[in-house]
Amino acid sequence: MGLGIVSIAKLVTKLLSLLLILALAWVWVLLAATPALAADTVNYNHADLEHQNLANADLAGKTFVSASMRGVDLHGAILTNAIFTKAVLLDANLSGADLSGALMDRVFLVGADLTNAILQEANFARTSFQDVTITGADFTDAIIDRYEVNRLCQRAEGINPVTGIATRDSLGCPS
Repeated sequence: MGLGIVSIAKLVTKLLSLLLILALAWVWVLLAATPALAADTVNYNHADLEHQNLANADLAGKTFVSASMRGVDLHGAILTNAIFTKAVLLDANLSGADLSGALMDRVFLVGADLTNAILQEANFARTSFQDVTITGADFTDAIIDRYEVNRLCQRAEGINPVTGIATRDSLGCPS
């Protein structure tokens, strides 16, 4: 019997050692992943990005709440599912940018260039499109205030080179 108790104690000790090693390995994996996760959550809230060159940048899922982005160059940028709330993009270059699924709530896009931009399923609640260039832009399934759609239809032309969708069709403009 004495030998059985010693064997059980050794087995329990080995199991506890194995569990401790597994727990430490798991903690190590989590700690190693934390900087990568933190780097991926960078946002640009209240940032001053005026006249910055962010052309062709991958900014998918980033947030731009109350960001000052006058004259920013975002042509060709990936901005899928990005969040722009109360951002100012006066005279911004968004030509060829992919803003699919983006939330653009109360954004000031006056004078912006959206030539050939992909804006599918984006939400443009209370966003101003005054003097915006939209040639070749694809607004398929985007949510835009009816008043703004009527104004956009007055100058909608072109076909998006990536999606093949006509700007007028994507806005639902009358023939």
